[in-house]
Parts: sequence; C-alpha cells; structure tokens
Amino acid sequence: MRCPSCGSLDTQVKDSRPTEDSSVIRRRRVCLTCNFRFTTFERVQLRELTVIKRNGRRVPFDRDKLVRSLQISLRKRPVETERLEKMVSTIVRELESSGEAEISSEMIGEIVMENLRQLDDVAYVRFASVYRNFREAKDFETVLGELSDEGLPTNVRK
Repeated sequence: MRCPSCGSLDTQVKDSRPTEDSSVIRRRRVCLTCNFRFTTFERVQLRELTVIKRNGRRVPFDRDKLVRSLQISLRKRPVETERLEKMVSTIVRELESSGEAEISSEMIGEIVMENLRQLDDVAYVRFASVYRNFREAKDFETVLGELSDEGLPTNVRK
C-alpha cells in the first residue's frame, strides 16, 4: 500500500479489525519510511460495475464518488457517519446483485433517492434537486408535495 504522505510502498499493517456489520476490514498502517500512520478499508467486491452516463459514456463505478455526493446531500444534517456507510454498502450491494455489469446513472440515482427518502427528507430534496436538475421553485414544490403526501415526519427517520 502506498503511503499517502511520502508515496513509499514500504508500509506495515499494525492493526486489523472488522467493522460492526463485518462487511469491511479496517486496517491501521504505518509507513516505514516516514512513520506516517493511516487507515485503509477493505471491502468485498462482488463484480466490476460500469456506469453508463446520460451522454452514453461508460466509466467504472466509483464508490467514493457515491459517498461524496451523499455527504454533500447530508451536510449539516443529524445523520451519523455509520448510517451513511451502511446506506452506501446497501446501495452498492443492490447494484452488484442486480446481475448487470453495466448500470445506468439513472438507475443509481433512483436507488440513492429511495434510500435517502427513508433516511432524511432534507438530504432527499437536496439530492433530487441536483439529480433531477431542478430549474425553478415549482420543482421543489412538487417534491415537497410528494413527501407531505406520504404523511411522514419531515426530519430524520429512525
């Protein structure tokens, strides 16, 4: 593993342990060149996924990109990091178990929105506004109307 500080390949694992749900192995490492300590995570990958973008381009699926987009949607929301990680793992497992090697960005977006809708209304609306490319206030009203029609509280769901 390359050291993120100095770039050396001479690193050593100091500690390994599974996460709570045992879906990820957390490894504490130290660089033997500069003594920098860092953490890596190891996950099972069932299959290589390719995302078909709206313009037809094909790119490898990037779990970290999914995490970053969800973090933006959840910024300043009372949602723990563990819940975010669990949701991302659920989404990735759903994509991997779909049986398809190529998945449209639209399908990913819909799955993300389903999961966000169950987790946090504000994050759901934020994500929807980007994913559905909202252009005017009426677009927000439509989504908010859908949420209020459900009769669910408009805060974080347990």
